[in-house]
Amino acid sequence: MDCTAFHEQTVERNVCIVGSELVENYTVYIIEVKVGDHRWTIKHRYSDFHDLHEKLTSEKKIDKHLLPPKKIIGKNSKSLVEKRQKELEVYLQTLLGRFPVAAPKVLSIFLHFHFYEINGIAATLAEDLFHRGEQLLVAGEVFLLRPLQLYAITQQLKLAKPTCANGDAKADLGHILDFACRLKYLKIPGTKGVVGTSNIEEHSLPFDLSFFKSLLQIEITDCSSAQIKGLPSLKPTLATLSIHLSTASMKEILVPESAEFAQWEPEGVDIDCPVTAIIPTWKMLTTLDMSRNYICSIDESVKLIPEVEFLDLSHNELSLVENLQHLYNLVHLDLSFNKLTVLEGVHTKLGNIKTLNLAGNQLETLSGLSKLYSLVNLDLSSNRLAQLDEIKHIGTLPCLEKLSLANNPMCIIPDYRTKVLAQFWDRASEVCLDGTVTTEKELDTVEVLKAIQKAKEVKDRMANNEKKISDVPKHAEGGSKSSSSSCSLAAPLSSSPPLSHFASSSQEIACKDEAFVTKEILTHVDSTLTQRCCNKYNMSCEETPQVKTEIDTCSSPEIPCEPMKYESTSCLYCKDDQEPWTSKLSTPVLPFCYMSYTNTNLDFKAQLSTLICQADRERTAARQCRTTSLEVTHQGSPDSGGGYFEMGLDNSEEIMGSSSSSTVQDKESEDVERANVRLVMWCHCITVAQDVRLNQRTSCLAATDSLLVIFQTRSKDLPSSMQALMESLEIGLMVQYTDVEAFQFDIPETCLSLKVRSSDKQWFFFSDGQNLKDIHTHVDLLMSRAPGELLNESTIQQFIQQFLNSWEIEENDSGVKSGLLTHILDHASLFTPSQEDTNKPQQSSIPSDILSMLHEGHTSIPLVLFLTMRHLCILKIDFMALASKDLTEGNRMRSCAKLTRIPLASTLLNPKQGCTDGSNTIAHRFCNSHVLELMAGHDYLAVVFALPHDKFLFLRQFSQFRASLRDIKTIALLQTSKCHLRVSSATPSKTTQRMQKKSAPQDLQKPQLTLSLLYPGEALIQQLSDENQCPSHLCLSSSLRYLSSLRGEDLVTFFHDNIAEVENEELKHMLWTSVIFYKSPELEMTACILLSTKAVYFILDDAASSLSDQAMMWNWHPSEHKDTDFLISFCFAMKLNELQSVNVGLFDQYFRVVGPSAEHIITCLTRDSYSTHHFLQQLMTVLSLLEKVPSPEPSEQDFYTQFGKKSTGKMENYELVHSSKVKFVYPSEEEIGDLTFIVAERKGSQGSSHSFNILFYVLVFQVRSVSGHSAEKQHQLQPKTLILTSTDIFLLDEDYISYPLPEFAKEPPQRDKYCLTDARRIRDLDRVLMGYQTYPQALTLVFDDVPGPDLLCHLTMDHFADEQERGERMQGNSGAESEVQWCIFVPSAESRERLISLLARQWEALCSRELPVELTG
Repeated sequence: MDCTAFHEQTVERNVCIVGSELVENYTVYIIEVKVGDHRWTIKHRYSDFHDLHEKLTSEKKIDKHLLPPKKIIGKNSKSLVEKRQKELEVYLQTLLGRFPVAAPKVLSIFLHFHFYEINGIAATLAEDLFHRGEQLLVAGEVFLLRPLQLYAITQQLKLAKPTCANGDAKADLGHILDFACRLKYLKIPGTKGVVGTSNIEEHSLPFDLSFFKSLLQIEITDCSSAQIKGLPSLKPTLATLSIHLSTASMKEILVPESAEFAQWEPEGVDIDCPVTAIIPTWKMLTTLDMSRNYICSIDESVKLIPEVEFLDLSHNELSLVENLQHLYNLVHLDLSFNKLTVLEGVHTKLGNIKTLNLAGNQLETLSGLSKLYSLVNLDLSSNRLAQLDEIKHIGTLPCLEKLSLANNPMCIIPDYRTKVLAQFWDRASEVCLDGTVTTEKELDTVEVLKAIQKAKEVKDRMANNEKKISDVPKHAEGGSKSSSSSCSLAAPLSSSPPLSHFASSSQEIACKDEAFVTKEILTHVDSTLTQRCCNKYNMSCEETPQVKTEIDTCSSPEIPCEPMKYESTSCLYCKDDQEPWTSKLSTPVLPFCYMSYTNTNLDFKAQLSTLICQADRERTAARQCRTTSLEVTHQGSPDSGGGYFEMGLDNSEEIMGSSSSSTVQDKESEDVERANVRLVMWCHCITVAQDVRLNQRTSCLAATDSLLVIFQTRSKDLPSSMQALMESLEIGLMVQYTDVEAFQFDIPETCLSLKVRSSDKQWFFFSDGQNLKDIHTHVDLLMSRAPGELLNESTIQQFIQQFLNSWEIEENDSGVKSGLLTHILDHASLFTPSQEDTNKPQQSSIPSDILSMLHEGHTSIPLVLFLTMRHLCILKIDFMALASKDLTEGNRMRSCAKLTRIPLASTLLNPKQGCTDGSNTIAHRFCNSHVLELMAGHDYLAVVFALPHDKFLFLRQFSQFRASLRDIKTIALLQTSKCHLRVSSATPSKTTQRMQKKSAPQDLQKPQLTLSLLYPGEALIQQLSDENQCPSHLCLSSSLRYLSSLRGEDLVTFFHDNIAEVENEELKHMLWTSVIFYKSPELEMTACILLSTKAVYFILDDAASSLSDQAMMWNWHPSEHKDTDFLISFCFAMKLNELQSVNVGLFDQYFRVVGPSAEHIITCLTRDSYSTHHFLQQLMTVLSLLEKVPSPEPSEQDFYTQFGKKSTGKMENYELVHSSKVKFVYPSEEEIGDLTFIVAERKGSQGSSHSFNILFYVLVFQVRSVSGHSAEKQHQLQPKTLILTSTDIFLLDEDYISYPLPEFAKEPPQRDKYCLTDARRIRDLDRVLMGYQTYPQALTLVFDDVPGPDLLCHLTMDHFADEQERGERMQGNSGAESEVQWCIFVPSAESRERLISLLARQWEALCSRELPVELTG
């Protein structure tokens, strides 16, 4: 039925009764209705006709005799039925002729027009939306429209007729269009076959979607793609598109224009060849579901969906993965149940993929998946994988956590799970296979399989290295010209000093007088980062940067090779510590490059095993030689283990010659097994000797089945290969577990200490918490421990609490993770203006307890940093004192360390790290992954993290804990005019420009927050700019003044860069006002309130520094901050999910927000009813958005039940309970009555009762003139409440914060809510002065001070007034006429005009003449 070229009246409508049938004891007539090409059948009995006729006669004045009469006798006889059938058919045809344009509603329902005819369908839908359309939009439910309904709407829009043809306003087509323009979630379920009893096939009906203007999500099923029109019109808003059983090509949906234009290209692409069309992209589309279609290929139409993150192409007919390289935001891909047989080079198309579903295909190999390094979830179930070796291709993927291999041929292999998990090596415990978490029993089996595999690989490598090992004695014969590979290294000599060195193995970051200096940058450096570290930057340092520095303390780069020391009977092999290579100030850290040589690197472990095996043989030979030599230096009994030799390289031949070669050969296989490395851990090692020597080295701790070995790096160059690394390693300690005296946690999950018998040294190891626990568990099981000896195991929380007093222990510190090893330096002390100032002592306000000590004036001794929920804890440890303590001493750590806590609310990441101000920027940058600058108060701290990943762990915890704080927090407001953080984009999209934050480095800026696709719109930006107008009477600090100057996109960017801290957060409203906190009721301060979709933020004046109960360890004020690139301010955040109630003041002059505690009660004194009302409206709207986003499928529960419970508010005793459970409490009549009673009580018996009625209530300021230092007088604004009655005017002091009493309050407030301070009769008013003479826009009420009744009754004026006020009252006594002046400032212009109007009216009624109003300059 195509109505494009024909008027509605030309469409033929016909009805006939084609038959009848007897049902029980009555006859049913079968009616066939035809409208155009569509027809359907319905069934009705005669009583249905009679009911229809009754309604038509009463509503439409139809002839009563038009319907055939009833029959009592013989009503089911054949002749009567046939006769009545013809009469009823004539009746229906007559009715259709009577209503040719639009049938009445009752007739439409009778003939099922509302099911099958476009007018009836549209009218029924319009009426339904008229009644509940607004409710559906507010609830945000998915709305269901059938293709037939959309077809009816489309055809109706093409007709040249009024939108309300039947005269019923409820059925107006405009209701549908209005609803469609605002609808966000739509589902269109089609059907195969005909609809009901009609011949209508829905999948063949064309319909248009262009009248939907706000759709975010649409799902279409069983609709022919050729019949769907208007899909491109949804591009500006659509975020989720789902198409099922509707298309055979992606191009038909994504680029329907391709049917008209053969050659097309997406917009924004450089075009080299001629094209016929430029197609706009789907800029907002992030989710595309085209599963269960008939798609055979992924065509070039994906170029138009560059923002898609989730793509579902399951249950199609795909045989090849192609064109996905255009989807650079893709993270989730579902290609299950297609026809894929091979995957080659998919990493070039799926670079950032995290979830990949390949179930139900025909894959036999996984070689194409070996480079998907970001993959987390992988589903390979129901394929043709038969060989376990295929798992090797995915066994090295570092992020893979979930793997499904069910219903593959390999699943029938015995011990299939353990053999698969063994392919993941040390990550076996992290992989969840087939939806089942790996059990301890499976892990044990995996360890056995791994050990077998490792032994096999070691055996193969040992065969290759056997010649090298057997040649060791021959090398020893070379005398002093050669040495053991485990103890010597010839460093190249330099021709002339001063010497330039590359980075040492510990990557010491040197800090000279002016800046930090690194010897080598060890990790990739973000090219956008500008760290303030030194004044020179080598631009060639981007790929493999090397920065050279002169070292004053070294004259030669040669590392002296000390002779080895052997214990006489103990299995201990220890290399003397070497002097660390230091400059004037160095901060040793663990280079990131060593992290690739861990347990997962089998080659590295095999090489370590070779070194250990070789050193073990040398130690065994030396011990055997020692027991037979006559020149043994005896320092005790032979069994005491207290003596040792010192041997040079020249006598190595004698040592090796004295050993039995046959014995070595007999024990070769045993030595190999003893030296098989089980665990490897790189760490930062601090060694303390008995002679108070402290050394810091990068070390590798290796654990075998019988030995614990410490490898140390001795080369100053970072290894470029594994061979170079092995040549730079030397054994610093090799000890049997039986000789380990203690190996315990000094700091839980942070620091392990090692004490060896027969040695005066103690080692402290810092590394990742899991690695420390693994190696501690391994060593602890193999140590010989005395019976009943207990391990001192405590949690990190208990460890921190031992340094605190009982009242300082935080209630909720469960989020505390392991400590972080850092060097903390005073940033200011690292920069000296000139060389002459070098010797001058630097004055610093930072306590020394949080700064790293310097060992012998050169090397920084690290501190341990902890993050709790409310504090930054810094533990300063005296390692030399700690090493001298008895290991069994209970308070050993507490007596050797001091814990300092800095409030997290007063700690910030240094905002200037993202700045590019050329005058203050230090262009050189060193290792991006180690250094971070913090602001504690207004002081800068340079934090150097010793371990590679600790900085990123710190940043993640820091942002989480700062966001969860319930305190007033300091914030840094970046001034974009001076610190250019934003980078202009060449793309024309304004939305893209607003979302870009690429100028700040990724690891230092705030986390990128996910925003909705339509935010921020132009209308919202304009609204926020209009709202960012600060009233003139509010005092602004420098930070608030800067905030008030922002407009447009800068305002939104400012919010997300500096304030927002919750995911999907959008700024909705701004309000400038004064606020009062419940815990400080006497302090009123200026605040800018930012209402977002997740929280209410209060940006406070500098006076807020006195509110926080977390006093800084050093006192400061924001005014002391002198940096011009950013401003320090204060912010208090109240999460919307913590908001409990909102109390609205009288006449909307103020409101109070109430949260879960006393700190979360804040009164906002808008002094403007419009501002209060508008804010509450915005707050209710935002609270409505807190409800869960609807699912694509409609709910099975009754909609009306859900709507009644969730989406409507109810008023109970002046309380509006919002759907979010937040109470909006409005003033009751009792509150007005209480205020009236106070006024009447003060007035006493004077006047009539009607004068007690309150005409006007407003919050004002009383202006007081205060003499300042200059000649001009300064004005002081005192907050007051002004009440106007019929005869009098009152000024009161009101407690805005304490009432009504919070639920937790146990006693009434100290102040009454109202306290009357002054009162005057209206008839005593002489004149009103308006203008700027006293105070801008203030009103001066001049009263005649004539004798009359005292409106304050028994309370004298002096009881409330100060000396100056009393002087003003008496200022007219000496003159001819005495006057009293009230200078009143009303902030709201509307309230000011209303006050003057009411005052003039009452004055005229009392004095019978107009009130004199004078304008002043």
